[in-house]
Amino acid sequence: MSGYSVDPKIRWTEWLPWIVALAAFFLLPEYLSLGARILIFILFALSLDLILGYAGIITLGHSAFFGLGAYVAGIISAKGGITDPFVQLAAAAAAAAALGAVTGAVILRTKGLTLLMLTLAITSIVLEIANKATWLTGGADGLSGVVTAPILGQFRFDLFGRTAYIYCLVALFLGWILVRRLIYSPFGAMLTGLRENTARMHAIGAPVYWRLVLVYTISATMAGVAGALLTQINQFVGLNVLGFEPSGELLVMLILGGVGRLYGAFIGPVVYLVAQDTLAKQFPEYWYFGIGVLLIVVVLFARGGILGLTDKWLTHFKPKSSAKASAR
Repeated sequence: MSGYSVDPKIRWTEWLPWIVALAAFFLLPEYLSLGARILIFILFALSLDLILGYAGIITLGHSAFFGLGAYVAGIISAKGGITDPFVQLAAAAAAAAALGAVTGAVILRTKGLTLLMLTLAITSIVLEIANKATWLTGGADGLSGVVTAPILGQFRFDLFGRTAYIYCLVALFLGWILVRRLIYSPFGAMLTGLRENTARMHAIGAPVYWRLVLVYTISATMAGVAGALLTQINQFVGLNVLGFEPSGELLVMLILGGVGRLYGAFIGPVVYLVAQDTLAKQFPEYWYFGIGVLLIVVVLFARGGILGLTDKWLTHFKPKSSAKASAR
């Protein structure tokens, strides 16, 4: 599990996901639209992993920040006429951060089932507001008329998803740098301590409550940016971004990849969304069954997710190779 290290230097293996992502841009041009969506959900999963995997904050309402970011980006474009993509992202990030700070200050005073129910309640409230404020959000019909100007005035969003893919990849890279710097720092070590033993962190005088509020706000901000990216590439916002389904799917993605492992947030969304796309084409009515079977297999045979299973394999074969080397 990643955590604070005296040497936070990026290892060469950590560049592999980015090499693969860039290779996919050139080798799989017909899948760039799906790829952009995958990158957005990796950023979304990364934001959840920061609070669930490292700080131990259990939530089923992370879609509130994702959906708020999506709607804010859409509203300022469709209703306010602001088409600059970076202004849209900034507005979405600010709105999600504000909601995260306010709600976090309230719900993080609770624990366990109460905390879980409060996160669901907040998402339900935001969903109901979006549903009823039809004059602003479009209600059940969704918000259309979203326009995003060309990136840097040069790169227009196209039907093939080329611009969207690179745009989302850059946003994900910046989010990854932020999260990595956080977890490989004393702040990250404190988050791990809070997850493992909150009482002990209280005993040594750590500002437990405010650290939790801070990391919750950072996570909410990242989720809001992910939601805004989805709006920009789809040029439409629907109520589905605020439902329980995005939060539930996100947890499944993290479980598949490996919770609290940083790169589990990279692997889980790729496996889930590719499996979803493939199964939906082959078995339109039963693709959820395939996802369920995949999740059961991972839970039963790879408790730490796909990354946990990989670690077990490496640990299993490493002693054998060492023994052979010493025998020679």
